[in-house]
Amino acid sequence: MSPRLPNDAERALYREVLSQGGRVMFREAMQQDPDATLRLIELGLLVHHVVDESLTAVSPRTAAGRLGARMRAEGAGLLLRAEEAPALLESFSQAYEAALGRVERSSVVRHVHDMTQIRHGILQIEAETHEEILAAQPGGARPQQFLKQSLELTRGHLAAGIALRTVYEPAALTDLPTASYAADVTDLGERIRVLDEPFTRLLVFDRKVAVLPASADNASAAFVEDPAVVAVLVERFERDWSRAAVVDWHAAAGRPRPTGVPAALTGLLAAGLTQKAIASRLGLSERTVAAHLARLREHHDAQTLFQLGWLMRGGAR
Repeated sequence: MSPRLPNDAERALYREVLSQGGRVMFREAMQQDPDATLRLIELGLLVHHVVDESLTAVSPRTAAGRLGARMRAEGAGLLLRAEEAPALLESFSQAYEAALGRVERSSVVRHVHDMTQIRHGILQIEAETHEEILAAQPGGARPQQFLKQSLELTRGHLAAGIALRTVYEPAALTDLPTASYAADVTDLGERIRVLDEPFTRLLVFDRKVAVLPASADNASAAFVEDPAVVAVLVERFERDWSRAAVVDWHAAAGRPRPTGVPAALTGLLAAGLTQKAIASRLGLSERTVAAHLARLREHHDAQTLFQLGWLMRGGAR
């Protein structure tokens, strides 16, 4: 069931809190409208501070992002619990299948609650992967020892012809070791984008096996092999990938690569001029400008001229 929109009373209370500077006492709001107060706290539009018993208004955009992330996590949990349902009736299933002389097993969800076993399981699956690894990695800084080991694994995967795509959060841009790692692996052939909205940690191998957290602290993981569930998770990754921004990781790491394109041309492109207008302004042929733009699109992994102009204006940041 989809959550309902805030009603008139809840909207009125939220506006009242904003009119008070975005902060009121919890007891005052409860005296005014207890149902609306508790509902706004549930939606994340108000935060209850227990220390001084006050309420603080939260940006609706921030609250919507957190609410969406929570709903996605709950949805993933429901999918996993649904996949575990057959295990509750396994003994009956065995009797039924034995009686009819047939066995059908199309879904597997395995929970692992030990970090060492989780890492071992992932390494086993990676060793059997031949085509593609998709990864959604929230968080910012990553341990340098992990980055060193991951670089060697990535090098081996790409050398074996395995396609790699990864989504990071914006915090990765401000962590120099992570940005340097991203620059190194993108040179090797991995593609890494940045998504400026909440998302759940996820690994998908050859679109056959998915690994995702089974607890809030990431101390346990679910290894999913059911084709229908994996397909849903891949669809979710592709949706996030399409919204994620292309990044010049070399620039983020403080080591920009020369493009061979005149700085004046990139400046005019960032200002929104068309190819024809740029050629006229610089006294170049449109063919020469088109070649420069093609080089820039390849350099920045831009699919269209519009996207390239957006990147030149700093849209990837």
